[in-house]
Amino acid sequence: MDSDQQARRARVRIALVFAVHGSVTGSFVTRIPWIQDHLDLSAGQLGLALVAPALGASLSMPLAGRVVHRYGARAAVRGLLALWCLSLALPALSPNLPALCLALLAYGGAAGMADVAMNAQGVEVEQRLGRSIMSGLHGMWSAGGLVASGFGVLAAHQQLDARVQLAVTAVVLAALGWSVCGALIDVRPAEDEDAPPRFALPPRSALAIGLVGFCAVFAEGASMDWGGVYLRDVTGASPTVAAASFTAFAATMTAARLAGDLAVRRLGPVRAVRVSGCVATLGGLLVIGSDSPYLAIPGFALIGIGIAVVVPLAFAAAGRTGGNPSRAIAGVATVTYTSGLVAPAVIGLIAQTTSLTVSFAVVTALTAAMVLGAGAIRQRPSADPAPSGEPDRRSVNAA
Repeated sequence: MDSDQQARRARVRIALVFAVHGSVTGSFVTRIPWIQDHLDLSAGQLGLALVAPALGASLSMPLAGRVVHRYGARAAVRGLLALWCLSLALPALSPNLPALCLALLAYGGAAGMADVAMNAQGVEVEQRLGRSIMSGLHGMWSAGGLVASGFGVLAAHQQLDARVQLAVTAVVLAALGWSVCGALIDVRPAEDEDAPPRFALPPRSALAIGLVGFCAVFAEGASMDWGGVYLRDVTGASPTVAAASFTAFAATMTAARLAGDLAVRRLGPVRAVRVSGCVATLGGLLVIGSDSPYLAIPGFALIGIGIAVVVPLAFAAAGRTGGNPSRAIAGVATVTYTSGLVAPAVIGLIAQTTSLTVSFAVVTALTAAMVLGAGAIRQRPSADPAPSGEPDRRSVNAA
């Protein structure tokens, strides 16, 4: 098999990996109400438990570089993805709140390491193909989540016990993920290469890139968690119309990611981020300037379009910074996803002391900051791929 054919095959398989990863999230979120009712949790207790996945991901991501170095890229993606899929069964099996928090901490930790490994593989495939694919891969993640959430809604409608549903789903997704990883590119370290630290802090080169991703994920978290509340409390929308905020946001972001690679190829990464920042800022201005849900909902849709390609481009840029690609991607992921951890709480704190309008003015300012920081995403040259048919033993300390 020649290198081009191998790269094209790996692209299909890594897209399926992203879809499987997203399917785990989509399966879990639809059964959160069942878990809350089953454990008789208050809203505050549930909110505390739901911090645990993001915390677990932030703590585990710096470990991913060592895992990839030790086992190789293909085995790392396969093993970590299987671990993430199987962890889906843990939350519904938890007998009480402390056990749920521990289960969600492990769930988030597995998610974070699998996320780093599969994004590193995506960057490798993108470099070998010589064209942008990362936005489409993240679009497959979103699509997988949407499809899985549909099955979750059906299971909830049929009043199926979540312990059964999530356990069966975990096994099915783990088996599917394991089978699709066989055609991934097996990047391995050179024989004389030193292993990275077990817990590697983000390299400096990743911080500027991570801050651009931080702005995008902050806007994403704020819009997903507070968009419906904003429509209800600020614009006076009905509960049904308020729920449409998330639908508009998620649908436009998924569509923009699936179509985003074409825009990135035509505009280049830096210009794509700048245009994205302008679109997201326009959406934010519509949100904070509207007193009607029929202006605010298009505003949230524009935010979804505007931030769609930013995080995929941040991961791609991290893989080209030099040094250990997995470590750089882990650093960007840690900085980026920390934003998702703090965004809902920060928005709530600002809203409590001032107003939700001021909260989304902060979101709008952060989307505008993406325009200013877009230079961090600048394209850098990559190394030549290894010959087809054998593991790539170039140093994982040389991108």
